[in-house]
Amino acid sequence: MELTATPIPGLLLLSPVVHGDIRGFFMETWRESFFAERGLAHRFVQDNHSRSVRGTLRGLHYQLEHPQGKLVRVVRGEVFDVAVDLRRESAAFGQWFGTRLSEDNRRQLWIPPGFAHGFCVLSDSADLCYKCTDYHHPGDDRSLCWNDPEIGIEWPLPEAGPILSERDRKAPRLAEAPLPH
Repeated sequence: MELTATPIPGLLLLSPVVHGDIRGFFMETWRESFFAERGLAHRFVQDNHSRSVRGTLRGLHYQLEHPQGKLVRVVRGEVFDVAVDLRRESAAFGQWFGTRLSEDNRRQLWIPPGFAHGFCVLSDSADLCYKCTDYHHPGDDRSLCWNDPEIGIEWPLPEAGPILSERDRKAPRLAEAPLPH
C-alpha cells in the first residue's frame, strides 16, 4: 500500500496494491501492522456503508465528545470526498482537502479524529464504506455548513445544487459551531 501525504498534516491518501487478472482483482484495504509501523496505531470498532444517488451531499459531519477517525473508500461509483481540519491546535485549522474516490481508482482517505467529513456523489449512485475508530453516538453528532464561505470548499456539484438532508441544510457555519475537544 502506498501512503501519500496531503497538505493537511495527518490526513493521508492510501493507494492499495491491486492484483488483477481475467477473473477480476484482489486488494488489501486494511492491515493493522502497516498503519502501526507508520505511527498510525488505531483500532477500528465500527464499519459503515452508505449508498447515495447523484448530486447527494452528505456532511460535513463530525463528533464533539467522541471524535472518530475514519478510513473511507468507495466500492461502487464515484464521490468527491472532503475533510475539514477542526483540530484547534492545528496550523491547518479550518482548511479543507478534497479528492475523488471511486471504484476505479480504489483510493482510500484516512481522516484522523478531529476532522469534519463529507462527500458529494458524482456517479448515478455510490456506495461509500468506512471504518471508524469510535462508536457512533447519535447525541454527539454535529454538522458544519457545507457551503460556509469561511471554509470555501469547491464542490463539483450539479447546476441544480446538492440534495441535502434537513440536518445538513440547517448546519451552522464554522464560526458558530461547537468544536471537538
